[in-house]
Amino acid sequence: MSAVTANQLKESFPPGKSGAGGVEPGPGTVATAKSLTLSETLRRDWPLFLIEGFLLGCFMVSATAATVLMDAPNSPVAHIVSSPILRRVVIGAAMGGTAVILIYCPWGKRSGAHFNPAFTLSFLWLGKIKAYDALGYVIGQFVGGTLGVLYSALVFGSVVQDPSVRYVVTVPGIWGIWGAWGGEFVISFILVATVLLLNKFPKLVKLTGVFIGILIMVFVTIEVPLSGFSMNPARTFSSAIVADIWTGWWIYYTAPVLGMLAAVEVHRLFEPDPSRLCLRLNHSTTIPTLHPCHCLPGTSVDGPDFDSTT
Repeated sequence: MSAVTANQLKESFPPGKSGAGGVEPGPGTVATAKSLTLSETLRRDWPLFLIEGFLLGCFMVSATAATVLMDAPNSPVAHIVSSPILRRVVIGAAMGGTAVILIYCPWGKRSGAHFNPAFTLSFLWLGKIKAYDALGYVIGQFVGGTLGVLYSALVFGSVVQDPSVRYVVTVPGIWGIWGAWGGEFVISFILVATVLLLNKFPKLVKLTGVFIGILIMVFVTIEVPLSGFSMNPARTFSSAIVADIWTGWWIYYTAPVLGMLAAVEVHRLFEPDPSRLCLRLNHSTTIPTLHPCHCLPGTSVDGPDFDSTT
């Protein structure tokens, strides 16, 4: 899939031309892809949609495996580590570490490693992705996350049905519905605000994904008792549809989206040139992506060097 993606993206993002006004985007960039129909977008970018599904599927497997290891009643580790807080730290570290691996792996660099519909909608809100591509990303994320939970159930068996694991569903916790909603809004806001801030500093942009992994670990530790930790509508849907548990489902479809979009709008207020705001989690200068930016040389409005060997 990696080779196919490279070839397709190379056709879709030919190098632009430099001129007195700066760089003229090539005909396949976000700035000029207005004429693409839904079928044309699907034909061009379907590998990226599959990648997004695969990435969230992997994340769900990691989350399930870590929860089984730390919380399942028949796990020896759960008996050794008696502190619930410490167990959440370990689960958070596993999930955060998985996120970092997915963000910086070659496929993550190609798609941008959103694996979160709320994050994809933030790209769309900023004008950094076209609507049809955003739709493909979101569908891929929902399908891939669900397949990841189903695969976890197949691998780990009946233990995922135990109340201590329960398909890693997200439901309101100790502070009720509004406590869960508030918590999800805040962590979603912080995540996007952090990405936008880090990407303003060239010396930090290549570490953005690492900071996100650290934030996920912290969020899991703090947020699980409040909401189960989602920050991702597709992550919640994937567990809910397999477990058939929909308690407070609307929380996880509204709070992450509104929290992330609010962070974008706050940054717009303080950014003299909002077009320079960047949500990318990685900044490869050799692997093409749908999300060109101005953060580093080689990741300008035309994206990376598409003739590079990847």
